[in-house]
Amino acid sequence: MSALAESFMLLCFGVSWPVSVYKSYKSHTAAGKSLVFMVVIVIGYLFGIAGKLASGNVTYVLALYGVNIAMVSTDILLYFRNRRYDLRQEPLGA
Repeated sequence: MSALAESFMLLCFGVSWPVSVYKSYKSHTAAGKSLVFMVVIVIGYLFGIAGKLASGNVTYVLALYGVNIAMVSTDILLYFRNRRYDLRQEPLGA
C-alpha cells in the first residue's frame, strides 16, 4: 500500500513537469523560472531514491523517480538555453 501511495505522490508531482518543459521550450525565455527551485526538486528526488535503496525497498516506484528527475533535468537544461536567449536580448549596458 505504501508503494501505491508513493506512486500517486510522484505522479501528482510529475504531472506538471511535461507542461513546464513544453512551456520552457516554446517560450525561449527563462523569465519566471527558478533554477534553485528546480535543483532542490532534483535533490529531493535523489534523496527519495536513496531512501528506497537504503531500505532495500526497490520497487517500480524507482522508475517514477527516474522519470521525474529526467523531466526536471530537461527543464533545467532548457533554463540554461533560454537564459542564453535572454542575455542576447538584453541591450548592452543594461
